[in-house]
Amino acid sequence: MPQSKTPADSTFAALAATLGDALPRQPEDASDPTTPVAATVVMVRDSDDGPEILLIERPDRGSFAGAWVFPGGKLETGDHRAGDEGEELPARRAGTRETFEETGLIVDPASLVALSTWDPPPGLPLRIRTWFFVAHAHEGTITLAADEAVASAWLRPLEMLERHRNGEVTLYPPTWITLHTLAHHPDANSLVTATRLAGVQQFETIARRGDDGPIMLWQEDAEYHGDAAPAASRARHRITLGALPWVYTREVDEA
Repeated sequence: MPQSKTPADSTFAALAATLGDALPRQPEDASDPTTPVAATVVMVRDSDDGPEILLIERPDRGSFAGAWVFPGGKLETGDHRAGDEGEELPARRAGTRETFEETGLIVDPASLVALSTWDPPPGLPLRIRTWFFVAHAHEGTITLAADEAVASAWLRPLEMLERHRNGEVTLYPPTWITLHTLAHHPDANSLVTATRLAGVQQFETIARRGDDGPIMLWQEDAEYHGDAAPAASRARHRITLGALPWVYTREVDEA
């Protein structure tokens, strides 16, 4: 009797099909003004067992159908102001607006700490450059927008990663890696402070097919530039998506 598909199986199938459309990356891709921009907010609060992060589950339709994500969405016209330089300020406004629209929680744009920007591989049918921000959660009742989310949960990052490892939930690589990055902090304040000190991480993604399934690579990986890579370099920054658990590797060359 064939086994029923898990949420992770569906994610793998979608990623494999989508990444097959990827094109070689050009230097200007990460700042392409024609690429839509979005923002998402990682809300964090303390619990007795360590910091918890708010995730919401998307409906089984539309973008990221059925996936667990952080609140967020695309920039709109009203998020821009005269005098803005670059994407960060409009992205802050969009992140706070979307968080309120989707969850009813209020966040001050000035309180957001920029964590990362994600630029998907060129050639993908749905390509959106996304800013990730971290913020302390304030007291408030979560009121989900019915057309944007069907469930919400405050979870420690390792809890959600374990659920994904077991095939129980759908995550996409930016969410998975963000949870992995933020997983080992004793409290919310140290998590937010470490994010501020680290600065904004840039994920300019390329996709390749590996022996074990799709691979996503980032700039620090020695094989990111293909044949131009230094032969002796062992630097790695990638995630292998062929089976569970996903394998994330970040290694630097020894001095």
